[in-house]
Amino acid sequence: MIRVVVADDQALVRGGFRVLVDSADDLAVVGEAADGAEAVELVVREHPDVVLMDIRMPTMDGLEATRRIVASASATRVLVLTTFDLDEYVYAALKAGASGFLLKDTPPNDLLSGIRTVARGDALLSPSITQQLIREYVNRPDSPALTPPTLDGLTDRELEVLILVAKGWSNVEVAERLYITSATTKSHVSRLLMKLGARDRAQLIVMAYEVGLVSPSS
Repeated sequence: MIRVVVADDQALVRGGFRVLVDSADDLAVVGEAADGAEAVELVVREHPDVVLMDIRMPTMDGLEATRRIVASASATRVLVLTTFDLDEYVYAALKAGASGFLLKDTPPNDLLSGIRTVARGDALLSPSITQQLIREYVNRPDSPALTPPTLDGLTDRELEVLILVAKGWSNVEVAERLYITSATTKSHVSRLLMKLGARDRAQLIVMAYEVGLVSPSS
């Protein structure tokens, strides 16, 4: 059973998500939070697998709550809920450690699938959204241009896989592009997570365009 916490300052929104999540046989809401501080407390107390996290909340917003959850070394994954696909906080949420994001008007089945995706450690980012995030990042005046030493230990194949993952490609798509099996791709991704100390695919994506491996035109 995948345990879920819903964090949103609107009671009706929380209630709607609870009904939807609880309608799935493999998902269960174990708590609701009206702000980020309550979300952090629930994570400590309930140890959920996934938090559906709104960004704009009183007392403590979703970004700070996400940072604290990730900093606590909790195994809980954060799935950010946003109103617009170009929300200015999407990049900041991923930088804070979120495993992905969904629009609040996402179809119900897609939301349930998204929770399952994040719970198993995958990033929930489409290639188009990844490109938008890359563009937003490289236009920042403080964007780093140098590749840090942490990439020196990667093989050429691992670098290839990292670049494709950073573009938002799935394991199946990476396998087809590189003419390898999905199982081999999964092994490469696992080694990348270990070597780079990344929490999940979302962090791999952030790392890749922070160090310049991908660009908006790539």
